[in-house]
Amino acid sequence: MMLVKKMLNGIMMKEITIKELADRYDVSTRTIQSKIKKLGYEWDSKESIYRYVGEESEPLDVDFSTLISKNSKMPAEQKLATSEVAASTSYVDESESSTSSSKASTVDAIDLLLQNPKDRSKRVYRGFYFDDDVLSIIDRVPKSYKSELVNEALRKVFKEKGLLD
Repeated sequence: MMLVKKMLNGIMMKEITIKELADRYDVSTRTIQSKIKKLGYEWDSKESIYRYVGEESEPLDVDFSTLISKNSKMPAEQKLATSEVAASTSYVDESESSTSSSKASTVDAIDLLLQNPKDRSKRVYRGFYFDDDVLSIIDRVPKSYKSELVNEALRKVFKEKGLLD
């Protein structure tokens, strides 16, 4: 049993990572991040802490494992599809959540990054030349999120071409 307050403190004190939590519960890192966000927390990258921004009382004494689906032992293809939908709909308002399955086909991770960028770690730097029309779109997002946008755009194309699972 891991209470939300213990999990969040562990992450903030660098005693546990999102990846380790994902492995523990046999889900993707996106699923873990989505669950934390749904609890009402946002990551403050400047201070490296989770801030509670929810409207209900802070759920510190909730057992985090109860928030993870009991059917987490699923085939890799289904797990990937689930994590993609979670990533694609994670910023959709609760009022729109009833249509999240139809939203996933029209609002994807790239659209969301253009509106609400997010963090990604473990990157390798490579320099590339961009055409003006492409660069003008990339320049629309804040500097710290440009890599995320380019990665998501390339990931989407590579998945469509069958190069990524």
